[in-house]
Amino acid sequence: MDYKSEIASKLAEITGIESEQVYKLIEIPPQVEMGDYAFPCFTLAKTLRKAPPMIAADIAADDRLASLGAMSAKNVGPYVNFFIDRSFYAAKTVDSIIKAGDDYGSDNEGEGKNVIVEYSSPNIAKPFHVGHAFTTIIGNSLAKIYTKLGYNVIRMNHLGDYGTQFGKLITAYRLWGDEKALNEDPITELLRIYVKFHEEEKKDPSLTDSARENFKKLEDGCEEEVALWKKFRDMSLVVFDKLYKRMGMEFDNYNGESYYAKMADDVANMLKEKGLLVESEGAQVVDLEEYGVPPCIILKSDGTTIYATRDIAAILYRHETYNFDKNIYVVGTPQALHFRQVFAVMKKAGFDYADNCVHVGFGLVKFKNMKFSTRDGNIVLLEDLLNEAVAKTREVIEENSKARGQDMTKEQIDEIAEKVGIGAVIYTYVKSGRERDIVFSWEEMLDFEGDTAPYLMYTYARIKSILRKAQEQGIAPARGEDKLSILTSDEEYNVIRTLADFPDAVKKAASSNEPFMISRQIALVARNFNRFYNNSSILNADSDEQKAARLALCEAVADTLKSGLDLLGIGVVERM
Repeated sequence: MDYKSEIASKLAEITGIESEQVYKLIEIPPQVEMGDYAFPCFTLAKTLRKAPPMIAADIAADDRLASLGAMSAKNVGPYVNFFIDRSFYAAKTVDSIIKAGDDYGSDNEGEGKNVIVEYSSPNIAKPFHVGHAFTTIIGNSLAKIYTKLGYNVIRMNHLGDYGTQFGKLITAYRLWGDEKALNEDPITELLRIYVKFHEEEKKDPSLTDSARENFKKLEDGCEEEVALWKKFRDMSLVVFDKLYKRMGMEFDNYNGESYYAKMADDVANMLKEKGLLVESEGAQVVDLEEYGVPPCIILKSDGTTIYATRDIAAILYRHETYNFDKNIYVVGTPQALHFRQVFAVMKKAGFDYADNCVHVGFGLVKFKNMKFSTRDGNIVLLEDLLNEAVAKTREVIEENSKARGQDMTKEQIDEIAEKVGIGAVIYTYVKSGRERDIVFSWEEMLDFEGDTAPYLMYTYARIKSILRKAQEQGIAPARGEDKLSILTSDEEYNVIRTLADFPDAVKKAASSNEPFMISRQIALVARNFNRFYNNSSILNADSDEQKAARLALCEAVADTLKSGLDLLGIGVVERM
């Protein structure tokens, strides 16, 4: 049962406020003895011309609250606090989670609605560094969250595969390219010749003219230049796909800059026909003063299009193709103005679905006390970061395995280290609000007792170990609400309350485009469970009924952790 929604519906009936607004106002009291939910009455004071405590007293005494069933209401100052019967709450919550299993937190609110999530979007022929991981990890998580809520999600990888740099690459490859090196390690070889081009260009300005000429041939569809560009693109995608597969990610569409470039002239003509283009220092722009943003350049002074023109073309294409209800761009915060301009142009041109386009920004990536060897002196490659995380995790697991006398094979250790190491990296990007900068620290990332993926994954593995031992002893988890109603101790109840709040956290994560809502909730679940585990007996509980009920609670926690970690893009391991 969704108690919060039930309370919101009844309070809406009593107060006359819309149910959605009431829902947003309902809080979780900081201490369990203060109740399960609390409704603040401050916002009603002006309308009802009463003091908030008086309003709270009137609401708490309203007979209509009696229909809420196993729940009581009490006014505490300016709040109406709601107390759910613990036996009823425990039985309903744990039973519903066990029945849902890995699907716990799912909803059908998005049924029949299309959501586009654009993320990752690396530049072809350039290394995939840790900065790219931010958009990739946040975007992948959002795609999973919206899917969990029933939306039809289209995962877009808007590749950086267009621009003058490809004229430079074609020139550089013809002059210094090594076919064997390109086949063995495409990105490294393309980066080498790209860097060499810029070094040689300083000494030989004619290289600039050659690059421009090659890019013009590429734009005109000349066979040789297009073939080289396609070769660079395809080879880069092979490298990127390998990384995506390692991180458990996939995309539905790889249309990049080049795909929309051919539509850019149509965009310029459309805006011209609507009378929106004005000249500014030789360029054609759309004035956006009424939207509080600078003019948006559509055509440069030489008549060529820019990123904004192609992004407008992409929106038009996406709406025509997918009729999206939401079009989300997971792109760094520095691009916020660019997207405000693009969306404003769409709005001014009469396309109201511009209001459904959303820019989801994120912070920067920094390193703390980390010595890192990469193939380029001023970037940290994501592949190197993942390899290092896996290697360090393997050391920890091998050490713990020996200390506990566990007999794990090399293959088992490798599999666990891979999942935990990659999980540790991913969690670092989603453990805090996405607009906060990330500061990497190995000690913090791989701490098995801190706010980390290893801690959450270890908690899951610990529960699985308990359930295996119970099975060996012939003890089965309880089934049925009547057998779960005994889970009423403070520590059991604290776990159950955080479990019950998980579906709400999923919805909040979608409404704010913030995976942190998920990581925060499952971290709270894990902390409360480990507190319960350390202070309560499970397999040595006082009665068989209590053992069975607590094992069912363990199951519910494991299902919730697995569901939450999956939404972040992190797998689980059965043992550690």
